[in-house]
Amino acid sequence: MVSKNQQKKIIQLKQKKYRSKFGLFVAEGEKVVNDLINSKIECEFLFSIRNISHPKALKVKESEMKKISHFKNHSSILGVFKIPDIKLNNRNKLTIILDGISDPGNLGTIIRLCDWFGLDQLICSTNTVDCYNPKAIQSSMGSIARVSCHYISDLLTYIDLINKPIFKAEINGTSIYKNQLQEYGTYVFGSESHGISEELKSNIKNKIGIPNFKKHNGAESLNVATSVAIFFSEIYRT
Repeated sequence: MVSKNQQKKIIQLKQKKYRSKFGLFVAEGEKVVNDLINSKIECEFLFSIRNISHPKALKVKESEMKKISHFKNHSSILGVFKIPDIKLNNRNKLTIILDGISDPGNLGTIIRLCDWFGLDQLICSTNTVDCYNPKAIQSSMGSIARVSCHYISDLLTYIDLINKPIFKAEINGTSIYKNQLQEYGTYVFGSESHGISEELKSNIKNKIGIPNFKKHNGAESLNVATSVAIFFSEIYRT
């Protein structure tokens, strides 16, 4: 049975202010929860409508799961996990920076892409959506257990600190297909609607993009997660 206090806290964790206050986040679905359980991220509560073998597991009725789920269609399992304190490192050859990404589904997909291509951390501006947003967690499909997101208020200072070639992704930039993209470098992707902030845009000279091969009456832009996927593919193309 889910206690009233547990139910209240889990519902509160839909909001970033409570995730920050309690240092907790919610994950739902067998794939996501199992990946988190098998990681170093600590499990606080674990609820399932089926019997499972875990010291924190509690079997609940489907009606109870429906009340605590963050989604319209609830899963069979829900876990509450502690937000890990993971230190930022600058050892990776490749750095991906997200500036002002607002859609949690896109962020979750990009986290999953980082995991697929072997990148264990992602740099985000402070106005990028929270990586522990329920939809971001869901879209990461468990990759949040292996990829850490670091939110940095002064991206320009950080970029200077890591001292690597830096490129901004813009629709009218030099085609990524004209030259092999560097693995040793930093790539900055802007928001779905507004692109990169003016401060970053004016301080980053190298501008590259994915060309539109349909010159007239075609799509105006690409989804940012799709763009990141294409960039990853070109960076690692041999």
